[in-house]
Amino acid sequence: MLVRAITAPALRRWCRGRRGAAAACFPLGRALLGVRGAEAAVFLQGLLTNDVTQLVAEGDAPAALYAHALNAQGRCLYDVILYRLHRSTAEEPHILLECDSSVLDSIQKHLKLYKIRRKVTITPCPDLSLWAVIPGDASSLPKCADQALLLTPDPRAEVMGWRLIAKKGANLSEIIPGSQVGDVQDYHRHRYKQGIPEGVKDLPPGVALPLESNLAFMNGISFTKGCYIGQELTARTHHMGVIRKRLLPVSFPEPLPGAGVPEGAQILTRAGKRAGTFRAGGGELGIALLRLAHLSEPLCIHLAGDRVKLSASTPEWWPKAAAK
Repeated sequence: MLVRAITAPALRRWCRGRRGAAAACFPLGRALLGVRGAEAAVFLQGLLTNDVTQLVAEGDAPAALYAHALNAQGRCLYDVILYRLHRSTAEEPHILLECDSSVLDSIQKHLKLYKIRRKVTITPCPDLSLWAVIPGDASSLPKCADQALLLTPDPRAEVMGWRLIAKKGANLSEIIPGSQVGDVQDYHRHRYKQGIPEGVKDLPPGVALPLESNLAFMNGISFTKGCYIGQELTARTHHMGVIRKRLLPVSFPEPLPGAGVPEGAQILTRAGKRAGTFRAGGGELGIALLRLAHLSEPLCIHLAGDRVKLSASTPEWWPKAAAK
């Protein structure tokens, strides 16, 4: 499979700190589902926020798409990445769906509920492994990855590097010569630093709203594709242009208590006003849903009788207008 070189300035800046280092490959605890059949894209089109028909379009079709599946109230149920496995429009559409492994059963039930009589098969892919690849230098990636089922840029943001799908047990050093297997916690720390949500902890099912979760910034939504479940609230919020809260990276300047910060902890301003909610984190980094009005204020969380300070920031990869 031919792999496109990535030369985006954002990724080059991030890689500069790892200049000369080998590509780091992180094993991800995410599940993969195969959605295959003549109506695979049309079927997913009515369930997801992004324009899935791009994956079966003629010409330069993308290899991957990011999207959310919403409930009828417009809140996130599942965050997914879709991968195109078929090589051309002459082949039967074959799409891989990446999801949080803890919701594998529920997303299968969700898909089969709406499948009805469509010509689609939905099957788990336990024989495949999924990796995040952060290159030390863009030139460290191979020009050809014969053992990889798919090696493609992460569709959410350039700073997230690449996604690799291979058979379980495949030799990564042969797919990406000189690569090293990294600690997955370092991958999550990188996500938190960049404010990239992933999975049910960062995006609680039935709670998280797609635009507050920066779905539009991460190329995960189409506002022109037509109807899908949960579209009404999302489209109305977009056209009103008022988003008062967003997921943001947060950091703690001081060592945290041994138990860390509990998910859902209230974040307060110095004056005691509610500023937002802590979603998840690792070490001194995390991700939180915060009111933008309090972004530049001193913030804190009360833990075991102590007041723990934290600060929030807007990621460099965001659109410039959004950081204002």
